[in-house]
Amino acid sequence: MQTFLQIYFRMPIFFRLLTTVIILMSFFGIVIHLLEPSHFPTIFDGIWWAFVTGSTVGYGDYVPLSSVGRVIAILLILAGGGLVTFYMATISAGTIKHEHDLSKGLVKYRGKEHIILVGWNQRTRQLLELMMKNNTGKQVVLIDHTLNNLPYQKHQLHFIRGSASDDETLKKANIEEAKFAVITSDPSKKEFQADQTTILTAVAMKGNNPDIFLIAELLMIQQIKNASRAGADSIIRSNDFMSVLILQELFRETPVNPFDLLLQVLNDQQFNQILLPERLNGKSFLECAGYYAVSDQLLIGMMREEELLVNPPFHTKLCTGDVLIVLSALHK
Repeated sequence: MQTFLQIYFRMPIFFRLLTTVIILMSFFGIVIHLLEPSHFPTIFDGIWWAFVTGSTVGYGDYVPLSSVGRVIAILLILAGGGLVTFYMATISAGTIKHEHDLSKGLVKYRGKEHIILVGWNQRTRQLLELMMKNNTGKQVVLIDHTLNNLPYQKHQLHFIRGSASDDETLKKANIEEAKFAVITSDPSKKEFQADQTTILTAVAMKGNNPDIFLIAELLMIQQIKNASRAGADSIIRSNDFMSVLILQELFRETPVNPFDLLLQVLNDQQFNQILLPERLNGKSFLECAGYYAVSDQLLIGMMREEELLVNPPFHTKLCTGDVLIVLSALHK
């Protein structure tokens, strides 16, 4: 008995209330069956009557006829009706509280193979829009320490409030089961501080899940090596990228807008790195381009001994170990 009480009081309140309702209704059902076996032939009939009466539904298919039976019914209505009402009110309050905690970023994420985004800013908002547009089907968990509230239904992501460099926060985001992570640079900090935070977050993430594919945004080129040492699998250099685009815009002489053109390419196409197939060993760059063109893919360059060659001379011979840069349609 003592063991049962210990288990009972350790149960969540929803299960405690449900257990209490079942025990109470079963008790009244057994009692009415024993008192009036002719009108309640089985224990199940008595329990059915107790649930129907206690919930104040009252179908009327079973009714006690004796005075004692009616007294039992009165006690059932007084005890069971209030308990069932309290149970339903508790469920409603718990549901509202859960929705509130989701918006506050207090609920642990329990899914798998998800994407973790660090930082709520214009970049992550646009990334979410693109993911929804391309129907990726991936669940997204956002970690941010600046937000106090993020409506769950509106943004269709799971919000965790806290610092992404903190192990407890990462555990709430279920970092161990995540597949990808994207760390965006904090716009509220200076460049050096923002990069240091990114690197610290990368260390924490890789420490909790060495297999996660980690994409980190950096502002300073001097921090690239540190980010690589921290475990970043891919590094986005925002400042370098924007500087090149601005340079193209300043000195272009054609009506083509490099900003819009590049955005369109990145929105509809994706870059793939492919190790040179054995059958293409010794072939020219032009022959290899024709090989991929058959499958609607565009060969735009290659990597040889960590050197990137974009649009090399067509007569360039490719050899084992070369990595091809191929542009192909993004699967939607």
